[in-house]
Amino acid sequence: MFQKLMVTAVALFAASVCAENVPINGTVDGNCIVVPVTSGVYGNPTADTLSTAVVDGGVLPTVRYDVVLADYYKAVITTPTSFSASPALNDVVAWSGSSAVHEVTDTQMSDYDTDKVTYNDTTEFDLTIAGSVWFEMESEAEYGGDRPFPGGTYTALVEANCIAK
Repeated sequence: MFQKLMVTAVALFAASVCAENVPINGTVDGNCIVVPVTSGVYGNPTADTLSTAVVDGGVLPTVRYDVVLADYYKAVITTPTSFSASPALNDVVAWSGSSAVHEVTDTQMSDYDTDKVTYNDTTEFDLTIAGSVWFEMESEAEYGGDRPFPGGTYTALVEANCIAK
């Protein structure tokens, strides 16, 4: 009996010592790549307005999406709703912005503008065609109470994401 108990105990101990976890690894290459092309610049057409519009003396920020697999991703672009750096501001800033197709490698991508979905300060483009598409973003900030923006350097960020559907 004692010998049988000892054999059972050794068998249980050996089984627990021999257990191993075997990893399974994999690498997924990006099939949608976001590349900043042009940094935007705010023009100051009036004392209380900053704008990236070319007619206002600004430069439109541009981003390129390189899509390897068609119809698996969407571009999600959010224009600024605050400054990431600025002088101290004592009033409210009203923001507006938009995103639009600028250049394409396939003419069918021009439909992205027609089919885009816009909400709040975000625009979604369904990337249904493989290739590259460039988007330009317009951003405008108006300082409250018709007061002039204080002198200094202003920075705001566009958020450009490629999201799997």
